[in-house]
Amino acid sequence: MRKIAIAIATTVALLGTAPVVAKPKLTPQQELEKLIAGRVAGKPVHCIPYFETREMRVLNKTAIVYGRGDTIWVNVPRNAADLDDDDILVTHTTGSQLCNLDIVRTVDRVSHFPSGSISLGDFVPYRKAAKSAPAN
Repeated sequence: MRKIAIAIATTVALLGTAPVVAKPKLTPQQELEKLIAGRVAGKPVHCIPYFETREMRVLNKTAIVYGRGDTIWVNVPRNAADLDDDDILVTHTTGSQLCNLDIVRTVDRVSHFPSGSISLGDFVPYRKAAKSAPAN
């Protein structure tokens, strides 16, 4: 009798919980739009300081986003269709900056075999929009 009561109580508890609804997965373009929302695009530049590249996010077949905080840098490679967010990007720089002429090779995350290369474009800075002072 006790086993039946426990089974009924467990069933009631499971049926009484709200279903878990997964958030819809954003497309890479939607992710980019979310990252630049509330920011203003600046003038594209050929190079960015290397320290700005410490935080990097690859948006599959779309762009590479560098940095965080007040300024992020968006790079849409010339061959963006070759970007795979599951690849490892290996960058060979010649100085203290990452430039659109630097070589970026891709490596498969599982096999560790080279999988291609990326031709960087210009870097577009997106800065947080200045908050306007309240009107008196």
